[in-house]
Amino acid sequence: MTEVSPKADEIAELLEPWSDQEREAAEQFIPVIYDELRRQARRFLNRERANHTLQTTALVHEAYLRLQEQPDIKWQNRAHFFGMAGKMMRRILVNYAISRNRQKRGGSAEPLPLDHAITIICNDSHQDLITLDESLIRLYALDKRQSDIVELRYFAGLTIEETAEVLGISPATVKREWKMAKAWLKAELDGS
Repeated sequence: MTEVSPKADEIAELLEPWSDQEREAAEQFIPVIYDELRRQARRFLNRERANHTLQTTALVHEAYLRLQEQPDIKWQNRAHFFGMAGKMMRRILVNYAISRNRQKRGGSAEPLPLDHAITIICNDSHQDLITLDESLIRLYALDKRQSDIVELRYFAGLTIEETAEVLGISPATVKREWKMAKAWLKAELDGS
C-alpha cells in the first residue's frame, strides 16, 4: 500500500478555519495531515538512536497539541503548517534530550563535527541534538533567516521551494543562505 500525501488544496482549505479557531476544522484536519505528520516524526526519530524511548505516535500527538495551543496563528499554506510542525517536533526532541542528559550525566555539551550533528545517528544522540540546538540558538542571534532556513530545511524537511514560500524569499536566496548557514554551523560545531 502506498502512502498518499495530503493534497495541498485540501490542506489549504482546512487551514483557514483552523486559523480562526474553529474546532470542527481542526477535527477535520487531523485525518488529512496525520500521515504526513507521522512521516515527519519518523524522519526525526530515524536520526535518533535505535532504542529511543519516544515513539512516533507520541511525538506526533505532542506536536499537534502544541500546534493547537498557538494563539492567533494564521496558517499561510501547507508548507507553513508543516514547517511549524517540524519546529515543534525539534523542540520536543531537544527538551527530551536535555531532560535525559540531565538525568544521565549532567555534563556540558562538547563541539562535534557537522556531519555527526546533522545526521544525529551516533550512540549518544541526546548530546548531539543539544549541541546542535545550542548552535542554532547562536545562529538565530546572528542571522534569524539562516536559522529559520536550517529549521525548515533540515528539521521540517521542506524543499528549497517550500522554504522560500514560507519565508517569502526567492529559492536562490534560500540556496545561498542554506549554504552559508551550513558552513557557519560546521565551523561552530567543529569548535572553530
